[in-house]
Amino acid sequence: MQIDSLALGRHAKVTSDVYIDFPADENSAPDLAILREDARKEGKRYSLEDILLISEVVSTSSARKDYDDCTAKYGRYGIPIYLVVAPYAGKVVLHTEPTANGYSTALKRAYGTGRLPIPLADGRTFTLDLDELPRPEPETDAH
Repeated sequence: MQIDSLALGRHAKVTSDVYIDFPADENSAPDLAILREDARKEGKRYSLEDILLISEVVSTSSARKDYDDCTAKYGRYGIPIYLVVAPYAGKVVLHTEPTANGYSTALKRAYGTGRLPIPLADGRTFTLDLDELPRPEPETDAH
């Protein structure tokens, strides 16, 4: 995923596959998380209060989890922004305004439609370049 590091700052805390503690729930290791600049690891984990944005990249085997389960879970725990990147569908879904059941706002954008600036709760902006997102390789016929 292409990240505009200038917008986030040189010392931005962007992590992938690091465990996040969710109270009374199983821990998660999202594909990408943007953390507050002052976030501190507690052992090998970060607290959910440190999270500004979580993103999951959908695969054919994880579609239900990423679209349904994670949307409900991250919203329920108040994660400000949940970004679903769906290479097979060629789109992203930006969830904002967390609720007890998920998110009240979902913005869909297609791959190849320029840059998507995403304002974070701490005043920085995460910019996703929709023209640079990887697409799955087409399957070839082995005949």
